[in-house]
Amino acid sequence: MTDDRRHDGHHEPLASDAPQVIGGYTLGRRLGLGGMAEVFEAERRGPHGFRKRVALKRILPHVAADPIYVEMFIQEASLVARLEHPSVVQVFDFGEDDGELFLTMELVEGTSVSRMLRVLAARGDAFPLDVALWLTVQAARALAHAHALRGEDGGRLHLVHRDVSPGNLLITRQGHLKLADFGIACTHPRERHTDDRNLRGKVGYMSPEQVSGEELDARSDVFTLATILAEMLMGETLFSRGTDLEVLLRIRDVDLGTLLRTRRRIPSDVRKVLFSGLSPRAQDRPDARTFADALEEIMCRRGMAMGGAERVARLLQRYELIDAPQGDELFEPGARPTALIALDGFTDPGLRVSARGAPAIDLDSQPRYSVELATGQRMNGLPFPELVRLTTTGVIGAATSVARGAEPITHAGDLPELSRFFSTPALQWKPEEISRPRLKGDLNAAMLLPLIHTLHANRETGMLYLSDGERRKKVYFVDGRPDFVASTSRKEMLGQHLLDQNHCLEMELDMALAMLPQFSGRLGDALVQLGVLRPVQLYRAVATQVRGRYLEAFRWRRGEWLYVRGAQSHEETYPIEQDAHVLMRDAALELDPSELEAALAPMWEKVLRANEQPPAHAAAYQMPDAWRWVIEQARGDATVGAVFHRCSRQSGLDEEDAMRALFLGVSCQLLNAA
Repeated sequence: MTDDRRHDGHHEPLASDAPQVIGGYTLGRRLGLGGMAEVFEAERRGPHGFRKRVALKRILPHVAADPIYVEMFIQEASLVARLEHPSVVQVFDFGEDDGELFLTMELVEGTSVSRMLRVLAARGDAFPLDVALWLTVQAARALAHAHALRGEDGGRLHLVHRDVSPGNLLITRQGHLKLADFGIACTHPRERHTDDRNLRGKVGYMSPEQVSGEELDARSDVFTLATILAEMLMGETLFSRGTDLEVLLRIRDVDLGTLLRTRRRIPSDVRKVLFSGLSPRAQDRPDARTFADALEEIMCRRGMAMGGAERVARLLQRYELIDAPQGDELFEPGARPTALIALDGFTDPGLRVSARGAPAIDLDSQPRYSVELATGQRMNGLPFPELVRLTTTGVIGAATSVARGAEPITHAGDLPELSRFFSTPALQWKPEEISRPRLKGDLNAAMLLPLIHTLHANRETGMLYLSDGERRKKVYFVDGRPDFVASTSRKEMLGQHLLDQNHCLEMELDMALAMLPQFSGRLGDALVQLGVLRPVQLYRAVATQVRGRYLEAFRWRRGEWLYVRGAQSHEETYPIEQDAHVLMRDAALELDPSELEAALAPMWEKVLRANEQPPAHAAAYQMPDAWRWVIEQARGDATVGAVFHRCSRQSGLDEEDAMRALFLGVSCQLLNAA
């Protein structure tokens, strides 16, 4: 390991004056600190003056009792011990000393790609093309070796590193690259789903499938390596601009705008290979070996293949990257801290720092608000979170009279802390936005699915407005896909959703709500800055919330709907990750059986046959086998009722399954009833 990696600005001495010894290794200065372990420079001494300097990694005391982290630490040792490649940090030893697990590794004396990027950017210099390609090829070769790793039984382990980032690409004094830190690598298929409990990777250096929680394969590592190559070539990060959530959204959408707009010249042959590694779909990316081969071919064609390590070593000397003192930056670009809150710029007297360094909120000191509605109703002593709720549910409008504490009365739209809620259409409930609908009608659960299918089939962009007299909901579509869902239901607010899903405690939510004015009303940002949620956790929680808001509409039994073509939310969106057809299947699952019966009743005596040219094939809906079998029974020789009886009463299929399959088939034009 290198002493440039994830340092904290100084080399921390041990607590005692006497050197600490673990497993026969004498610890020296601390080189790095992570969420699970810390790394020290260490030395092993033997007879006749034998001395061996290593990097010793030990699990942190506060996670040593967690069997999950212990298992991860043991897995790292087992995996990396099997890796034998010149571009992978070598593991020497793994042991236990007085119950404390430790791992010793090759001590890489040099620097990292992360530090190189920072130093060159600070001087305004471009990363030499040949150096960028050379380092990327070595990293890709190391990944190819890891991806091909086999177990003791000879079978492929399908290893995925999951943490390829500039800080884990170490460079020796001689200019050779070493891939480090397999601490969160995975081999088991269950682990390759990055769920909320097993969030892995650094913000800014993830693949789209990591952000979305999909199953990962080796090509996820290729995407993150291509991200680093793009950063080297551009001199700036590819995705890491704005808040962590904005970064995650850019990665999810594979927003390559920065790369497309860069002023740095990137040769066309390099661009072609780079863009292949940044393909949105994993199946469209090359594997690590192919990626390395393609870049190496470019280097050979351009006469760059010889002397790569020497060239890198000279560059390190030129920029004084070898013996230069470590900087003050703890996190590499794109891997910014979120567990600690930066207090600069916070003037709220109710915000203070607790003894442990975490922010604490004096809730009683937060300002209260008075509101007078257009009806004349007055509400006094409202906390800011309640003011936000009344605003987002349409009770308070921009012209509503509001006073903060003892300050003069003003319009709600003039309060800076509420400005976000009046800046985008999605968060407002104005009568004029629904005054000229393109389509409208009465609402019931059975008619909503055919309507959604029509909007999708026509690739509509606009807003579907739903109201049942008590609740209102707006579903914004982009090219036929649901893109943003707003609701006036209190139980569908983000805070309530996070509590219901056990993402945070009520006390933590109260603290975040009290800080909303400092975050322009963005609850998620406040929770992330408090360290309650990691950015990926928040992203997935919000995505789940949007999906829940959307599907909940299919339970409504009465009301009205209208559609405004071309309306846009102008809001930071979290489109539902599921395919639109799969969402339609899930919508059919939401309907009450009585609604299904009512929907099928008018066509009960009509002949049912398969649509020869449906808008989408039945496979797109990923239906259960039983549903698919029902669809296949529509042969044009029986009525809807007869097919239902054939499937349920004669074949023993559950009646609800038969009805849901028939309803989905007719609603999505897989079947015709005439």
